[in-house]
Formats: sequence, structure tokens, C-alpha cells
Amino acid sequence: MTTPRRALIVIDVQNEYVSGNLPIEYPDVHSSLANIGRAIDAARAAGVPVVIVQNFAPATSPLFARGSAGAELHPVVASRERDHYLEKSLPSAFTGTDLADWLAARQIDTVTVVGYMTHNCDASTINHAVHAGLAVEFLHDATGSVPYENSAGFASAEDIHRVFSVVLQSRFAAVASTDEWLAAVSSGAPLERGNIYASNQKARSRNR
Repeated sequence: MTTPRRALIVIDVQNEYVSGNLPIEYPDVHSSLANIGRAIDAARAAGVPVVIVQNFAPATSPLFARGSAGAELHPVVASRERDHYLEKSLPSAFTGTDLADWLAARQIDTVTVVGYMTHNCDASTINHAVHAGLAVEFLHDATGSVPYENSAGFASAEDIHRVFSVVLQSRFAAVASTDEWLAAVSSGAPLERGNIYASNQKARSRNR
């Protein structure tokens, strides 16, 4: 068993999701913020590099407008030290940034994703990382979702977060709690990732 060479990617932990126009509804945002802080502290103590990602939109945008209070990093992240910082304007933290090169220069083979939102920037970054050949971990209680309603229908924040977590565990990431990840970092072990076949077979067996 090879010890993962991890980096913690902290995505868009900004006021917009807490006190702004896009409040996280599930899991409870204060719980996820606390877990994000715990993950950062544990990473730094273990020598796992921490990358802080901040999203910006044009000044006229209703969300993440550059220069607005909503676009500022939340104090849970802003008050802590980091090893690298990058700005983005698209969902994936890899697109238009130096993240891939920065990770490669440090021989990182596993990225741990926390931050917001589960179904948007987290999922996009995770998919991008998998396609780039990286192993991925996703801490389901250090992130969160918002509800949506549009021409395709309605989905609650809990439904979105739960379904994305299940799908990610089936192929794209090892989905775990912050406590499980802290134990894995302490022991140097990788987290278990599922696969599509086993996930489907287990679901089908419920109806047999």
C-alpha cells in the first residue's frame, strides 16, 4: 500500500455561501465550516500542502462580484495559513489556473477536496482531477449544496448533495467524513473508492 501524496484543495469558502446571496442549506453550513477548519489544521500539522481557491465574477454580478463582501474569503479560511492561492472564474479549480503545474511540481498524486459547492465547483474540480490522472478524496461533511428550481424541476439541497456524493463515490472520488480523512492522514492510508459495477449491483440487490 502506497502512502498518498496529498494536497488539500479548499474551494470557494467565501461569505457568499454563509451570509450572502447563495446560502448553503445542506449540510449545515456552520458544521461544514468547522470541518473545513479542522481539515486545514490537520493538513498543516501533517505537512499536507493547502491550496486556497477563490472565485470571482465581474463587479456587476449578483454573486461573487469582485470587490464585494460576498466574494471575500470566510474568516475560517482567511485566518489560516496556506501554501498556495489561486483565483478562478469557472467551476473547475484547474481551468485557467496553475493548479495542475503546482501539484505536478510537488509530485502530488491525491487531492482532497473541501469547500463549496458539492454539485458545482467541487464536482467539476473532482472530474477534472480524475481526467488528469489524480486520485481524489471528497469530504462530504466539509462542503454543501443549495436547492434549485428551474425548467427541469426542483431539487432540495439535501437531495443534490446526497446524489452527487453517491455518484462521486461510484467512480470519481473516495467520499468520506472529515473524521475518516483525519484518521487516514494520520495513518498514511488511502481512502476507499467505489466503482460503478459494485455500486449498481448493491443498489439492484435491494429489489431482489
